[in-house]
Amino acid sequence: MNTYVKALNSGLDKILESDDRVFIIGEDICDPYGGAFKVTKGLSSKYPGRLINTPISESGITGLATGMAIRGLRPILEVMFGDFMSLTVDQVLNNISKLHWMYNRQVKVPIVIRTPMGGRRGYGPTHSQCIEKIFFGMPGIKVVSPSIFHDVSCLLKRAVFDDDPVIFIEYKQDYPRELKIPDNGKIDEWSVRVLEDIYPTLVLSLTGFEDADVTVMTYGGMLPMVESGMKELFLSDEISANILVPSLIKPLNIDNWLPYIAKTGRVVIAEEATLTNGWGAEIAALLADKAFEYLKAPIKRVAAIDLPIANTRSLEDGILPGKQDLIGAVKGIV
Repeated sequence: MNTYVKALNSGLDKILESDDRVFIIGEDICDPYGGAFKVTKGLSSKYPGRLINTPISESGITGLATGMAIRGLRPILEVMFGDFMSLTVDQVLNNISKLHWMYNRQVKVPIVIRTPMGGRRGYGPTHSQCIEKIFFGMPGIKVVSPSIFHDVSCLLKRAVFDDDPVIFIEYKQDYPRELKIPDNGKIDEWSVRVLEDIYPTLVLSLTGFEDADVTVMTYGGMLPMVESGMKELFLSDEISANILVPSLIKPLNIDNWLPYIAKTGRVVIAEEATLTNGWGAEIAALLADKAFEYLKAPIKRVAAIDLPIANTRSLEDGILPGKQDLIGAVKGIV
């Protein structure tokens, strides 16, 4: 079974083999450990000197990676938990995202920062957050978060050879999941369309795009829950959805999405991050500007409650968005 983590490992292998400018740096990424989630397992043995274990200093190693990128290398930085991205913010905000502009594009910073986000594993308030929203308001960087239906290996390669800095979000829950790539426009029961871009958006439908009652937008690790919820609603209530799953979550390119939104006139946005000031809020604002005349009902958002994430599973489940939250939101506008 080709899992999400295996696809990442294979992608890194091919990238390292193809270009000796690529280095991977991070905490405990070398063998025998191979990283906290085993994404880099085996690579330091295969490519001696190309993977570098670092001290526990996210700010320092982000600065190191920035210097490597400026000097013509293409570093991939692994930050062990997404929560620790807060320690990289000064480098990302004041250097990585701005240097190309400050030096009139005579300087490039082609850096990829890989990091896992998300909860549902009982890791508690400092190891379970989705804080990618911190970077949405920073001009000059891209944020990519592939789902299990995206070609993760291909997207990682595109990020590494993108001349703009890329923050590459991986969801912990996705690591052991089977990767399912569209085959002749199908994934299991779903019909799939690919809205082509450097970082494509997938559109899923159970009705072959003949009809839909609602457009559901999501990304990353929320897709399996959304997929399951919309299958359940289709069978129980005959409510059908077009599910839009972008891999590039910042900057947003909603122009390609507008025909699907216009067709249904109803939108639900689902994310695992907290509700306030999130991805869904930005999309809702853009749709109010560009698609207001198509909307038949208020936009609904499904997200985590604005609270720290608890260790206890029952409390964690109560804080994070669940399938019934999604089903309730969809029923509420259909």
